[in-house]
Amino acid sequence: MKINQAFEILKKAGGLRAARIITDNVQNLHSLRVWYMAWQLKRNVPVAKIIHQKWFYGLKFYTNRYTLDPRPDTETLVAAVINDCSDNLPRTILDLGTGTGCIIAALVKNIHGTTGIGLDFSWRALSVARKNMRNLGLEHKIQIIKDDFSVGTKINNRFDIIVSNPPYIARGDSRVNAGAMHDPAKALFATNNGLGAYQAIAKNAVKWIKPNGKIYLEIGDGQKNDVKNIFETENWKFLRTEKDLTGTERVLIFTYPTV
Repeated sequence: MKINQAFEILKKAGGLRAARIITDNVQNLHSLRVWYMAWQLKRNVPVAKIIHQKWFYGLKFYTNRYTLDPRPDTETLVAAVINDCSDNLPRTILDLGTGTGCIIAALVKNIHGTTGIGLDFSWRALSVARKNMRNLGLEHKIQIIKDDFSVGTKINNRFDIIVSNPPYIARGDSRVNAGAMHDPAKALFATNNGLGAYQAIAKNAVKWIKPNGKIYLEIGDGQKNDVKNIFETENWKFLRTEKDLTGTERVLIFTYPTV
């Protein structure tokens, strides 16, 4: 099929932007594949899930239905960590619920000498993260391991920095768009009205953070006070909030001070 024909089919199915991204990134545009992609667009499958790639913080990541697609909101978290590491000293980083590995990969790429661990409980997500580490040449700097941050039995070290974009959406939240429904539910939804993951992290991460180390957390819209209370109850000290490009409070930063 000619590219202009494919473009028109895809545009009718998913709009101009989707058609442009797909035709710019997919080389084999035979008829069956184009019609299948058009069908996916009509079902609100995100373009990243169709072409299996998404750019995040200047890096290209493989993604599929077993992981969240990297999102611009999460770049707020990465930027906050990098800004706090302007001295360019090497750090050790733990990424809880790594998914595609986009957060820890972006940090290790941008903070000189930094190494870390990406943790996830899903074998399929781990496969995606490991593929991305290989593609980015980071497999010797970032270890991807299977574990659940509500338990963390395989984490034996303490880290300078902990980062996490955990599941934080309450079941039944009407703000979830149709595209997000193609993401894995366990990476989106959390118990206790969306706060369950934060409760587990606040309790367990004290075992994994170095004295005066920092934790950076992505949060949902309107969750600041609840998450802040959860962490302060576990003796974390609140430092500041970072807003995303829309002005939404998107990242909370805490430290665990020495006694």
